[in-house]
Amino acid sequence: MMNDFKMLFLDIDGTIITPDNTIQDSTKKAVAKTKEIGIETVLATGRPIHEIAEIGEALNVHSYIGYNGALAIYRGETIYSEPMDPGSVQYILDTAAKCGHELVLYTDNKNYFTAMSSPKVNQFIEVFHLRQNAEYTSEVIGNILGITIISASDQDGKYYQFDDEIHLSQVNIPGMGHCFDVIRKQVNKGVGIKFLLDRLGISPKDAIAFGDGMNDKEMLSYVGEGFAMGNAHENLFAYAKHRTTSVTDSGIYNGLKSLGLWD
Repeated sequence: MMNDFKMLFLDIDGTIITPDNTIQDSTKKAVAKTKEIGIETVLATGRPIHEIAEIGEALNVHSYIGYNGALAIYRGETIYSEPMDPGSVQYILDTAAKCGHELVLYTDNKNYFTAMSSPKVNQFIEVFHLRQNAEYTSEVIGNILGITIISASDQDGKYYQFDDEIHLSQVNIPGMGHCFDVIRKQVNKGVGIKFLLDRLGISPKDAIAFGDGMNDKEMLSYVGEGFAMGNAHENLFAYAKHRTTSVTDSGIYNGLKSLGLWD
């Protein structure tokens, strides 16, 4: 099969990173092999970019779409940045306070928490290995690139009433089902990928993506070859062209191999 693919977009948690917080050798091999045949890898994640440098280094990847599409960095250059509307941020802050929920609000260099002493906050920090943490202050409300709600139950998303421009995406990580990423209709992984591909003059049909959570649905729908991991949220499969094996069973490697990129 002739290779016309130019870009590979990879989610991190549940796609690259296994539940025991490791990267399979098969994943490293897959990324290296795609680079050898001219396909560049970009990490596309809900995580803050300032916290994933080690993952990029482990895979020799230097381009990122972070904060669920709010910031894109290509080979060290920031090419797209779209902070949230301060009014929307304040609504989420007010609703979280009424419900007794905590928030993590991300800027381009810090993770701001509404409380630093909560056990659920400490668990969140530990699970996602967050280091650049601080107490939230209203001074940064205009710089928020993304928000994760840390609630008490996996049903608590219903307390947040948004218009069609914003929705919540449940975090698809074991033990983190009570957390919800705030996703914007016009700012998500799919939009971030579109901006980057347009900038580079690459057609969506020449791009591949892998993901496992509902915050990946726009990304998988946009590219030519979208793969849902075997461990993906059950509702994600409808948005993916392909289903591969799980993150613990060489899902990225097997998916790329199925495209005929190597024997």
